[in-house]
Order: sequence, then C-alpha cells, then structure tokens
Amino acid sequence: MKNSIKMLVGIFAAALLLSGVLISAQQPGPPPGQEQQSQGHPPHPPMDPLGDAMFPPDMIMQHARELDLTQEQKSFMRSEIQKTTTRFNELQWQLQDAMEALHEIMKANSVNEQQALAQLDKVLDAEREIKHLHIGMGIRIKNQLTAEQQTKLQSMRHSMMGPEPRGLGGPGPGGQRPPDGPSQPAN
Repeated sequence: MKNSIKMLVGIFAAALLLSGVLISAQQPGPPPGQEQQSQGHPPHPPMDPLGDAMFPPDMIMQHARELDLTQEQKSFMRSEIQKTTTRFNELQWQLQDAMEALHEIMKANSVNEQQALAQLDKVLDAEREIKHLHIGMGIRIKNQLTAEQQTKLQSMRHSMMGPEPRGLGGPGPGGQRPPDGPSQPAN
C-alpha cells in the first residue's frame, strides 16, 4: 500500500513538472539582447530536440519579406496558426480541468488508485494532444517552405543565437528557439 502511494505521489509530481514545462514553454522569453548574455553567461543548450529541424511560425511571419513568402504561403500559415491557436486554447482548458480533478483526487487521505490513474491518463492525453497539435502544425508549415527559405531561416536562427559555445553538448545550440514569442514544437 505504501509503495502504491509513493508511486502515485511520484506520478503526480512528474505530471505537475511536465505541466510546468509545457506552460513555461508557452511563455515568451526575454527581449532580444537581454537573454542570458546580459548576465555574462552563454545561452543554455536547447531543451527542444526538434528545434533545429522546425521553425517557429512567428519567426517565419516576422521575416516574411526577407523569405520572399508568396501570398499563398502567408495565407496558408495564417490559417494554420489560427486553427492551431484555437484548438490549443481548448486543450489548455481541458488540461487545466484534468489537472484540477487529479489534484482533488490526490488530496484525499486514502486515494483511489484506479480513479487517480484514470485521471492521470486524461492529463497525459491532453498533454499528448497539445504536443501532437504543435508538431503537426510545424510540419505543415515547414512543408510549405522552399529549400531556399528553410536555408535562410536556419541562417537567421544561427545569427540570432550569436557565437555558439563549445563544450559538453557539442557545437552549440543549433536549435534553440529565438526569444520572439511562443513557438511550435514545439518545433
């Protein structure tokens, strides 16, 4: 019984941590030039393993003229961003409700394990759907870009990142998300 409670507490803690990571990933970063460099520290390596393979939609739209996006590309991207944003907001509410319900279950002196795990599945399902939504949009948007546009974006991303630190992680933060707002998986 004690092991079950410890396992549930561990699962609950992991779910809260994952939710915190998802929420913090949606928060905008510091303004350009005020990130870690203002403190004299090199930027941290990316937490997003797909960051170097995907492009944040806001970055694409901010550089639409430089990328020479066609009107069709811009319309497609606006539509995708709008659809994804609407669905993301719905999923965020579902996730919040599921987390609150899980919290209520876990507050009991004696936790119903089956009920708690079933509620945890709802939390994880919502988180999975959010990630699926972001990755899907990132893929659809990337597929609309030409090879030349993708190369320009890679170059822009690397120039925004500044000099790449060398060390434990290899050549540097190749895929770190620029600090210009929320991005898709997360790119």
